[in-house]
Amino acid sequence: MAKESCFVRAVDSINEWIGEITSYLVLLLMGIIIYEIVVRYFFDSPTIWAHEMSSFIFGVSIMLGGGYTLLYRAHVNMDIIYNRFSIRGKAILNLITSFLFFSFALVLIWIGGKFAWESLKILETSSTTWDPPIFPIKLTIPIGGLLLLLQGFSKFIRDLAAAIKGGEAT
Repeated sequence: MAKESCFVRAVDSINEWIGEITSYLVLLLMGIIIYEIVVRYFFDSPTIWAHEMSSFIFGVSIMLGGGYTLLYRAHVNMDIIYNRFSIRGKAILNLITSFLFFSFALVLIWIGGKFAWESLKILETSSTTWDPPIFPIKLTIPIGGLLLLLQGFSKFIRDLAAAIKGGEAT
């Protein structure tokens, strides 16, 4: 169990660190949107890059923030049903349904990885007037999937311990 605990702590720390860094992207996103609103409506001088950049930043924050969100159990749940279970019952339910989660994460990594690789091979750009490179953004898909998968393993280990011990795992 010591190796598992070390693994769990390491994964939690990685996703905590990446989640905290990624949270600052929201401030950057807000700044870009506010800037675009000011220059568009007060100076009648819209940008060609703000909308696309805000989409990129939003996408990156969603992809890289998935593991962090799972760490804090902030993903959507069927709480009306889920909250009726004991801690042990919730852990068992999580273990039973974990194959769905792992299937999703693996597909995200596999298909997202192929998608990102194809984009990287051609150094893909957005084909808009601004035309920034988009392969770095697409690379966050498999990276985010991997972070999510690792956090899923961490959660699985905790749920397994809670199901066996009958209480909340550390």
